[in-house]
Amino acid sequence: MAADRKDTNPLPALWRDLAPLLPENPAPAPWTGPRWWWAGALDVEGLALASLQALATALAAGTGADGKNRDIVLTSRGAAASFASYSHLRVDGRTVGGFAPLSGFRRTIDGWVRLHANYPHHERALLTALGVASPDAVDAALLRFTAIEVEDRVTAHGGVAAAVRPPEEWAGSPAGEALRGEPWIRLDTAPAPAPPRSAAAALRGGSGGILDGLRVLDLTRVIAGPSGSRILGALGADVLRIDPPATPELVEQHIDTGFSKRSAVADLTGPAAYRRFRGLLEAADAVLLGYRGGSLARFGLDPEALRADYPGLGVVSFDAWGDAGPWAGRRGFDSIVQAASGIAAIYGSGEGDSWRPGALPVQALDYANGLGAAAAAVALMGARNQGISGSAHLSLARTALELMQLPAPPSGTERSELEAELRTRQSVYGELTFVPPPLLVDGKQLEYSRPPQRYASAALLWE
Repeated sequence: MAADRKDTNPLPALWRDLAPLLPENPAPAPWTGPRWWWAGALDVEGLALASLQALATALAAGTGADGKNRDIVLTSRGAAASFASYSHLRVDGRTVGGFAPLSGFRRTIDGWVRLHANYPHHERALLTALGVASPDAVDAALLRFTAIEVEDRVTAHGGVAAAVRPPEEWAGSPAGEALRGEPWIRLDTAPAPAPPRSAAAALRGGSGGILDGLRVLDLTRVIAGPSGSRILGALGADVLRIDPPATPELVEQHIDTGFSKRSAVADLTGPAAYRRFRGLLEAADAVLLGYRGGSLARFGLDPEALRADYPGLGVVSFDAWGDAGPWAGRRGFDSIVQAASGIAAIYGSGEGDSWRPGALPVQALDYANGLGAAAAAVALMGARNQGISGSAHLSLARTALELMQLPAPPSGTERSELEAELRTRQSVYGELTFVPPPLLVDGKQLEYSRPPQRYASAALLWE
């Protein structure tokens, strides 16, 4: 399929970060459709298409290693729909919930802050930090503090908040400076041992799912990691997501990202569960780690320990703020990173006292990060056939920097609607209407093999 694009409007070449893992001089996967459609202040379309192209290029290059190339194509329509998959989701015809009432922009004594309280434990932390007992008292309490004071207080209590900063303030901060020189996907590679299982030696050319026979452990939450692992499942991998029992995933979030994978819960502080989990790692081909920097180290599950214990395992980790600098261990979400990094200020509107911050048209940092993680996992699994193993790291804050560094869409670019292609399927949660995966493989639309399974219904076993 020919790519419908203009040479004067190329995509950012994000796939080049994976070049050390790919066969020499791979051709970037083609794409079709318009270059812009959201038409905002930043090139969100470029980030969406380029992150999807990174995955498609890794898939095409990996299957071509044995001379059986698969034709992998992405489309603007698919990218636009997949980056808004949650808003397209319907459960028995009903829309799913968005941000919780306490999540969003709020005024402080000197400006604006963005709060995140979708999860009950984060809401409790927010109320405690502000010294109030009821959500109704939050707005008045915020007006007693500066935006930075709110950020510091809520963070210190284990909650999630960020002051709305202009881009230049973030860039000059210690946390922002820690991202300078960091690639979008940072690789750390070494010579690979022989693949532990013959089925895992290479990505599949020929017929069948490209990732058939490969096993992926998904230790991620919310949108970024789970959206990346669901496309790995659609490509044929056996994906097992494992959550801690104390902080269950929101049900509708699980439904949106739970396609083509299984869901389990395990308390890794228990010896029996920990032994079973280690057994899963022995036979895994890749693992996605989406928790705060250092939070898995107490279990020996940080990237360095995993690579030492399982040399053939592809380890992909990501976090909110990067793994260096003063914010390396801080909690964060897409919306919070937008506020802190300057994106919310760029999308602000109004004048004087009527000014308020804004947001990207979709949670692009999450979805791009998830695709980057999936691309890195594919590239790492495929590279073992070339004698390479290793790990990869991404962060939402670095993805935000990538977006802000892209040239802005041309002035006068008009917003257009790209009609989403939808699917309907029965599930344990009811009839689901949803967006299919955003790739064409050998001229056919990629599909999810099965709907979301009931949350926490799977055993700690490979299929």
